[in-house]
Amino acid sequence: MPSRFEPCGLNQMYSQRYGTIPIVRKTGGLADTVTDALPETLAKQTASGIVFSEASPGALLEAIKRTLILYNSADTWKKMQVNAMKKDFSWQRSAEQYLALYENL
Repeated sequence: MPSRFEPCGLNQMYSQRYGTIPIVRKTGGLADTVTDALPETLAKQTASGIVFSEASPGALLEAIKRTLILYNSADTWKKMQVNAMKKDFSWQRSAEQYLALYENL
């Protein structure tokens, strides 16, 4: 999802729920809901997608190349799919996060 602007978006959440690893630009809700596959997030088993920053064809191409490398490592890819499917996008979790935010003000 190479969006230039995305206030929230749902498709990246649907993708993760069903184990389809999203490729997203780091903007708005896409950045908030997809955890980039970096060495540290792969090690912590929290990686759930591929995130790129620059809104350009070259940046998207590099993200696709990263995706193909990860895809060719079946074990890593499967772990990312499981991580993505475990993510909790429920209203319950959102409400708890808002409550925690307000309690810390």
